[in-house]
Amino acid sequence: MASETQFRQWGRNVIDIEKSALDHLYQFVDSAEFEQACELIIQCKGKVIVMGMGKSGHIGNKISATLASTGTPAFFVHPGEASHGDLGALAENDVILAISNSGESSEILTLFPVIKRMGIPVIAVTGKPESNMAKFAQIHLCIEVPEEACPLGLAPTSSTTATLVMGDALAVALLQARGFTKDDFALSHPGGSLGRKLLLKVDDIMHQGADLPVVKQDISITEALYEISNKGLGMTAVVDDHQSLVGVFTDGDLRRVIDAEVNLRTTAISQVMTKHCVTCSTNILAAEALQVMETKNINGLLIVNSANQPIGALNMLDMVKAGVI
Repeated sequence: MASETQFRQWGRNVIDIEKSALDHLYQFVDSAEFEQACELIIQCKGKVIVMGMGKSGHIGNKISATLASTGTPAFFVHPGEASHGDLGALAENDVILAISNSGESSEILTLFPVIKRMGIPVIAVTGKPESNMAKFAQIHLCIEVPEEACPLGLAPTSSTTATLVMGDALAVALLQARGFTKDDFALSHPGGSLGRKLLLKVDDIMHQGADLPVVKQDISITEALYEISNKGLGMTAVVDDHQSLVGVFTDGDLRRVIDAEVNLRTTAISQVMTKHCVTCSTNILAAEALQVMETKNINGLLIVNSANQPIGALNMLDMVKAGVI
């Protein structure tokens, strides 16, 4: 049975070997072939079709997903299935990104005559520049590694890491060349937390209509507390006879009023409310509203229209429920 020290040492050895593999990879990214691959994909009018068998296939799936989510239309086609109909997914404006550490994947090589006949350019990603895949392809990206982290030299470890990093290098270089932004990223990730932060606006999550807590400035504190309790936001907007916002009354204001021993039944809300309260408009992002709340150290925010009339309200709990926090 191995000791704890041995487990740790073996783990460190793997990291050291794979770090060395990435240092070795640098020369292949800093090459004319890498630049040519980027230019070919940038000019592609169709999609990037990623192919790979076994572990290369798993890496290929991830690379295609990264490309697709960063502005380069891409998807993965299994080479084995391609020979049985999935090759129909290819079109003449596409680019093939074929991955094989050995460069001799028979399932991919079988497809090359058909790919060549269709006139589709191929970028081969292999660890063997002299391999058949490298020779057939228009562009070859080398992912050669000094050694695998597996002591048997059999399990793909350093080579799959190098392939994944090469794919990331392609995707990020293309992202920057396209001027791809956070907003673009959010459009392809509407269900993710980043998408929610970048796409959700205040009016998507604010309480409005009958759910908006609003009271007139001449009512008593007690009456205002009923409104706060019924609407459940820990605050209420206070308006004048023209429905214009004149202040806000919050749970924090209530604590200060109680400490001052103010008569809740006879004192008008206008005498104890917070004037010149923080507000925002509906056209800002929920993430921007959150930043305002954090900067001002407040738990709730009123949303007003151009006439300074309250039309919505939200609090930190709404931000949490919407996934903005």
